[in-house]
Amino acid sequence: MAIQEIKEGDQVLARHIPADTAWQSGLNFYSKSDEYLQVGVWGYGSGTRLPGHIHRSLRREALRTQEAIFVRQGRIRAAIYTDAGEEVAQLELAAGDILLLLGGGHGYEILEDRTEVLEIKNGPYAGPELDRRRI
Repeated sequence: MAIQEIKEGDQVLARHIPADTAWQSGLNFYSKSDEYLQVGVWGYGSGTRLPGHIHRSLRREALRTQEAIFVRQGRIRAAIYTDAGEEVAQLELAAGDILLLLGGGHGYEILEDRTEVLEIKNGPYAGPELDRRRI
């Protein structure tokens, strides 16, 4: 399957990276350099060495929270919303899939028992009252 972007005009709301596309050889990033959250995956063989490095202190400014989720096992349905709260898409994600949530809003429905999802987002977290508004 191909990478799918959900958009409102020019704004990318979400980017779905199916498992069969996400987990390729080498280093593959699925976010663009100007997005607040940088998401990539590794696919290397035994004996590969990645040079050590230290990230320098660098002031960054994030104006919104962006998230990435990884479905470890099970299945979910993700609803994608515009900034105005209008639903524009529903995506079904299965084990190994990655979803980047870059703008607008989102909600989930768990479709299988024992579904496990890893969520990563930029911080610091300001708490639910300041960081989000319910649709």
